[in-house]
Amino acid sequence: MPIAEDPEPRPSEDRAPDGASGADGKDPFADLVLDEEFIRGATVKEQAGRTRMLSARWQHTPPVDPGGRRSVNDGPRKAKRFGRAPKPVDPWGTPRRRRPQWRTALYVLLAVLLVLAAVNIDGLRSWYSTHLGDASDRPGSARTVAKPSATAALRPTVDHPWADSPAESWASGAAGIELPKAAQPTGTFSAEQVAAQLNLIRDYVSAANLDPKLIAGGSPDAALAMLDTVTLGTASRSLAHPSPVDDPSSWFTRFDPLEAIPVSTEVKVRGWISYEADGENGVRVKTDITYVYALRPGPEAARRAASPRPAAGPPAAVRPVGLVTPAADAAGDTWTTRTIVRRSDTFRFHDPAKYRVDPKKVSVELTVPSFGNSACGVSDGFLHPEFDQFPPVRPNPTGPTRDPYDRDQALGGNGSCHVLSRG
Repeated sequence: MPIAEDPEPRPSEDRAPDGASGADGKDPFADLVLDEEFIRGATVKEQAGRTRMLSARWQHTPPVDPGGRRSVNDGPRKAKRFGRAPKPVDPWGTPRRRRPQWRTALYVLLAVLLVLAAVNIDGLRSWYSTHLGDASDRPGSARTVAKPSATAALRPTVDHPWADSPAESWASGAAGIELPKAAQPTGTFSAEQVAAQLNLIRDYVSAANLDPKLIAGGSPDAALAMLDTVTLGTASRSLAHPSPVDDPSSWFTRFDPLEAIPVSTEVKVRGWISYEADGENGVRVKTDITYVYALRPGPEAARRAASPRPAAGPPAAVRPVGLVTPAADAAGDTWTTRTIVRRSDTFRFHDPAKYRVDPKKVSVELTVPSFGNSACGVSDGFLHPEFDQFPPVRPNPTGPTRDPYDRDQALGGNGSCHVLSRG
């Protein structure tokens, strides 16, 4: 649309005495209607006041480029080195901001990680299992059940008994048992008394599951000495007359030295101890602890594996096939295996005003064990791990597959014989 320049002055017009325009005294614009249609149909557009002012000023003094911006009249920029395109500018010459190209870098990084994972999938599984798979024990934490690796270098031997196991990064012994940070007064007991009770329970579970002499098949004398009268009678009867109903392995962890020998005194441990009021002015202490034992065959392991065992007692979980391997050109006794024991126990400290009790003795209210890699149907007070070099003659378990390191799964005595996803 053409724009009107500075308008020329109108020629003098004759006007009627009464003020009307034209020779006949009639206003030529009397019938003109300035509606939207008239405005849109205009062929000449009046300049704005600022535009006319700047045009008049620039006729005598052209504008000067301050140097900070480029004008649209400056022409295209000179090409930069390495073929880089010039930065885009708006109509006033101001450089436009480019959006950050972070998506490209992210896609490249993901592609590199996928390639590395495809090249070394076994190493990635081992790293995840060690650093992320067991980052927390508490209920609600996610866990990934990983199947055992087929790489011989990651399988357990006497020199490397914790290879390819989440327990490799766990603490050893009682250091792996987490206590509450600060005990609080509970029931009739002060904070100091509750703290002493928690330490007493930690000492008891250590004596019942971490004593090297007990693990090697000895008597649980240290643990028995810490029990109160009622609990001591029950535990002693189970030791003297083991049965499917009263199996000492529900109380204590030990192996028959003729069948399985600990590789070392080191036991990998992860678990916690908590407490609460019992509603009778006493304290209830709960534990949930997993113990991992590394073992090699004893002198009777081969013969016992070839003989059937009595089908009695509550079944336990057995180990998966192919988790152990001998060292190169070594005898069979360098083959190792692992047995995983998880115990969820409940203890009581009664109100001394209501009960005749010894505050320095342990009263067991409930014990729920779970065994990984121990023969099903044996209730003689010992755990019986199985070794790959001595295949048992007993039938394979038919129960569901379970991860013995999964501490989120609730324990229960459903009587099934599980297949383990890893050992």
